[in-house]
Amino acid sequence: MSEAPVPSTGASLFSLVPDAEAAAASARAAADRLVIPITRGLRRTSGQVSGSAAGSSIDFQDHRPYMPGDDPRHIDWQAYARSGHYTMKLYREEVRPLVDLVIDCSPSMALDAVKARRSLELAAFCLETVQRSASSLHVFTLAGATTTPLENSLALHQIAIAGEVESVPRFELIPWRAASLRIVISDLLFAANPEAICPALAAGNGRGIIFAPHCTAESDPDWQGNTELADCESTARRDFQFSQDDLRQYRATYANHFALWQDATRRCGIALARVSAESPLVDALRENALSVGAVEIA
Repeated sequence: MSEAPVPSTGASLFSLVPDAEAAAASARAAADRLVIPITRGLRRTSGQVSGSAAGSSIDFQDHRPYMPGDDPRHIDWQAYARSGHYTMKLYREEVRPLVDLVIDCSPSMALDAVKARRSLELAAFCLETVQRSASSLHVFTLAGATTTPLENSLALHQIAIAGEVESVPRFELIPWRAASLRIVISDLLFAANPEAICPALAAGNGRGIIFAPHCTAESDPDWQGNTELADCESTARRDFQFSQDDLRQYRATYANHFALWQDATRRCGIALARVSAESPLVDALRENALSVGAVEIA
């Protein structure tokens, strides 16, 4: 629930942030100091980042004896002239990380002005970090059961906040690539069992990171007495009478909700970083994302 206006259907997140250009610039500056650990635990594939196994890049690494079926183009003929034995040149493997970035576009992601800005900053930070790494990047927005692929270079301007969402985000509908790093930007404010969602982020040898923006308006609201609230995932509005006991119960339920997410992500080896919207982006990332391994010092 929120006292803030619900964004209109299809509203661009960029348009909802008054100083969007400055927010994007601060995110790019944050990427100079902190980065997402994209190559940690990377599985073998072909690409542009040097790995530790033998492969087919131009950097010579070692020799090994020739075996039937080996590509004769990699025989070291100079070594054969010296020894009379066929040996193979080994080269350092090149790997190009696969990164699938998913941005939750539920209306709660723009609950108020500070949270909308933080959601935009996190998207800009992730895009900047991944693009600097020369990874193979796929970007999607997700609103309920609606998945929308975005063009990488325009993704920050293509994020459209849904006006109303009829179901929880269906992360299993994302076409995750095998062995990819799955980065999700979501506040996780939906009624769903985390144990049923988290396995999708680790399936197929994948590795998951969740950046969850949050703000004081949701974690510690100041509702008192008669209050009209708008459901942040729909256009419904209702009147409530809040007491101090009601607020205590709400805060306890909110804390328990994220305790369940912490437990579920820990079981699946997913890094869950809750990112406050009330402090500068770098400080907010250092506060929690650094300690859980969602980011590291550049």
